[in-house]
Amino acid sequence: MKTTLLIKEIYLEGFRNLGNYILKNYLRIFSWFCFALIFMGFYALLFRIFTGFSFD
Repeated sequence: MKTTLLIKEIYLEGFRNLGNYILKNYLRIFSWFCFALIFMGFYALLFRIFTGFSFD
């Protein structure tokens, strides 16, 4: 029983900080993706304004 509890504790300790690492990197990638989409939308708007597109 002691061995099982030891293995469980080692497993939990090994994966405790892994979730925070994955979440932090996911949010970093997601924020850069959102920034790129906002930049592309802003670029498209400026392109349409400077090329004389009529917004009707």
